[in-house]
Amino acid sequence: MSPSTPSARLSAISSQVSANSSVGDTPSSLPPIRSYGPTANTPRVASKVVIITGANSPLGIGRAAAHQYAAHGCTALYICDFDASNLPAIKAEISSLYPTIEVHVRQFDAADESAIKEVVDHAVKTYGRLDVFFANAGITGPHALFTDIESKDFMDVFRTNTLGPFLACKYAAPAMKITGKDKPASAGSIILTASVAGLRSNAGSTPYSASKAAVVSLAQTVAYQLTGSNIRVNALCPGLIETGMTKLVFESARQRGTEKKIGQLNPMKRGGVADEIARVALFLGSDDSSYVNGQAWAVDGGLSAGHPHREQLVKWSAQSCLRSGYLPNEELLVPACTAS
Repeated sequence: MSPSTPSARLSAISSQVSANSSVGDTPSSLPPIRSYGPTANTPRVASKVVIITGANSPLGIGRAAAHQYAAHGCTALYICDFDASNLPAIKAEISSLYPTIEVHVRQFDAADESAIKEVVDHAVKTYGRLDVFFANAGITGPHALFTDIESKDFMDVFRTNTLGPFLACKYAAPAMKITGKDKPASAGSIILTASVAGLRSNAGSTPYSASKAAVVSLAQTVAYQLTGSNIRVNALCPGLIETGMTKLVFESARQRGTEKKIGQLNPMKRGGVADEIARVALFLGSDDSSYVNGQAWAVDGGLSAGHPHREQLVKWSAQSCLRSGYLPNEELLVPACTAS
């Protein structure tokens, strides 16, 4: 065999590598990968105590998130909503599927300070810890031009959408600092449902969009004020998702045979479902996201990544659509993209 042939050169290289390799250059001698998260065989939220608001809607993000946390091994789960009509059924289905999870039902207004304090205190008193607070409750408010919106209606949206998450931070953060036998150090995750409407214009009504932009700022500000506590605060910004809030838009499109038009302004060319948001909420609540803090997570199919094609919007009158309860091109966007 000539040394100049490819086979000969490959053989020579192989011999040289083998000769230069030390006995210690084996996989077992490599330094271990440092990790703050669970191993692959460990449930992602094992031992964690979780509170979720806005959990009543059968199509909602809150219910879907409750299932994700239960499926991945949380110890206790508080499902909360102002409307509790479906909460007992949601508790029953979770308890049936995951009998080891302790599920608590709470009916209250997410902007009621005493109610938020009570549910947090109950978690700490019962389990000695709080690990995740998913502040998911929200309302859309009036769909009208800003000049036609009353001050009271504007502030009502802020009360639920922004004051609610603020109260979650106010009471959850101190509780997450509490340590014990099973929780030796301060730690926790606060997740605030914002919206793509809080990141970009033309994706929600004026009060809704403003309230969600405030939630993004709240998450970032509180994250810094909790410096050194190992408590993370992030905003979750869904795009066009089929939930209880957006149900009418999706159903109307199906009845007209125009369902395929939904979501055409994003690169995925479809709307999302609650479970797709819930899985990100699970990630943010788990130790898998141990270095994720103070961020606005857009889960919108790429809608906020660019600008929609102008020709898809010019056919619609913004003023008439807003007054009828929809944004320009209701099937491409939606009145207030997110929902609980």
